[in-house]
Amino acid sequence: MIAWETVERARAPDGGELVLARRGDEWVVRSAGRVLMTSRVHGSEEALAELALTRAARLRTVLLGGLGLGYTLRAALDRLPPGARVVVAELVPALAAWNRGPVAELAGRPLEDPRVRLQLGDVAGRIAEAKGAFDAILLDVDNGPSPLAQAANRGLYGEAGIAACRDALAAGGVLATWSAGPDEGYLARLGRAGLAAEAHPAPPRAGERARHVVFLATKQASPPRRGAYRNSQR
Repeated sequence: MIAWETVERARAPDGGELVLARRGDEWVVRSAGRVLMTSRVHGSEEALAELALTRAARLRTVLLGGLGLGYTLRAALDRLPPGARVVVAELVPALAAWNRGPVAELAGRPLEDPRVRLQLGDVAGRIAEAKGAFDAILLDVDNGPSPLAQAANRGLYGEAGIAACRDALAAGGVLATWSAGPDEGYLARLGRAGLAAEAHPAPPRAGERARHVVFLATKQASPPRRGAYRNSQR
């Protein structure tokens, strides 16, 4: 059995330690002993981009919150036309550096694509300053609506955070949110914000049981009645 090798360590904005480690060709990022992301399991991260960009009315400008190991960004770039752009908001500078260095090849060096604009900082700030600017917002932040690594991320998934996301979308735009599991409360909040919301099961990788969930919430030109939502898991 090949032992894990610590490649780099870094501090998250909340003071916690992030550890980048490898074992053979497998890579992980851990925090407090928990695996936050791994190169072995990323099917649901790719599904986040696939589902959202299939649903969006237009594909000009996409906001991605959370870089991870680059898999969601790569999936988005593979589906966007040449003239589109992706704004990537990443809170942890070390993750951006690792994606330009030791893990760059995992997703095919997506940060080098000329359509990508990387912004270091909280995605919530980028959302709050935008009005009708994005055709899709992809949130791959922490554990989803029930954050594990950064308690401050909880605001993204509350009533005010959802309203900010809605206002940052263009008509026909889609908010897509990755989650480690189902969350009926979040689905209901999306509906109460006037978004047409659905929950899609997403397997971590092909052939596995769908443990993860991608929430899709569409901003329509004429919003549906408040509270309208459905759950595709039923």
